Amino acid sequence: MFMMSKSYMVRFIVVLFTFIVLRDSLAWADLQSYTFVLESTSITRLCETYSQVTVNGQLPGPTLYVRNGDTLNVVVYNKAQHNASIHWHGVRQIRTAWADGPGYITQCPIQPGGKFTYTFTIIGQEGTLWWHAHVSWLRATVHGAMVIRPKKGSSYPFTQPHAELPIVLGNGK
Repeated sequence: MFMMSKSYMVRFIVVLFTFIVLRDSLAWADLQSYTFVLESTSITRLCETYSQVTVNGQLPGPTLYVRNGDTLNVVVYNKAQHNASIHWHGVRQIRTAWADGPGYITQCPIQPGGKFTYTFTIIGQEGTLWWHAHVSWLRATVHGAMVIRPKKGSSYPFTQPHAELPIVLGNGK
């Protein structure tokens, strides 16, 4: 019969417990994938037409829906004539600082014609945050909401809302 010392037994139990906890938490998590295409778009507001950099032709850009524990994967294609990066405002970047988005600080901007893939896991957060460009004036038009819902099988830490309507305020010009 194989005998383990007390210290090996404790280590074995800790490793086994960690595996079970991680396995269960990963079983509830999903991969949420989005594609952003940054490009100049003709926009008409108050009877005036002008060109603005938008995401997927939208102003504001698309609302992202994720759950606490999900991994978010956003591929950004920069078809605009300006350097760009995306900052995930308020999202905790745990061991993924390169995906935080401040151009010239945590990443080189995405050059015109280039692409960059942001991949990070939402950890311990729920609520509505926002994302925006983080190079020069692009933050005025390249932005949108991010709705973080509770993990599957969990409830909100407050009374569940009857409806959701993200409101994003911004200046298109």
